[in-house]
Amino acid sequence: MGRGSSALHAAPPSAVRQRVDRLVREAAKFGAVGGAGLLVNLLVFNLVRHTTDLPVVRASVVATVVAIISNYIGFRYFTYRERDKSGRTKELTLFLLFSAVGLVIENGVLYAATYGFGWDSPLQSNIFKFVGIGVATLFRFWSYRSWVFKTLPGPEVVASAESFLAEAEAVQTRRPKQRSRQRVG
Repeated sequence: MGRGSSALHAAPPSAVRQRVDRLVREAAKFGAVGGAGLLVNLLVFNLVRHTTDLPVVRASVVATVVAIISNYIGFRYFTYRERDKSGRTKELTLFLLFSAVGLVIENGVLYAATYGFGWDSPLQSNIFKFVGIGVATLFRFWSYRSWVFKTLPGPEVVASAESFLAEAEAVQTRRPKQRSRQRVG
């Protein structure tokens, strides 16, 4: 046996391994969209903060809303593009609801730092904005994958359901014949 022949005899990945691999790919895509959203959020935050007279937390809320819009586009058309698309109104409603909770988490951290502890320098504001985004991201990842962008059943589930239905249909078509035989005899 030469080099590379061991790959021919390798066992297929287990179901657990496949699930872990899918989760890692999903987390990487979520991170890519989230990273772009983070940049949008921080850029808009600093732009609004330094070009307007809005207080820090209000500037942060404006930035978060802009990032939420860009993230929805990224999640729907990149991270979760293969997920169920049948209920867009419900999906968007849930996305906005969970995003609003994330907005409160994110800006609650900034609010506590700014008004609770008096940490209001541009560097401190950016640090606590970043920390708030991190905490809110954990919540968003869980809620988006669990409630907003639902997984469609895999091909193996569909095949299993189809074979079950075919068996049930076959049983149903045999039963009337058996009943008619019982009546005659």
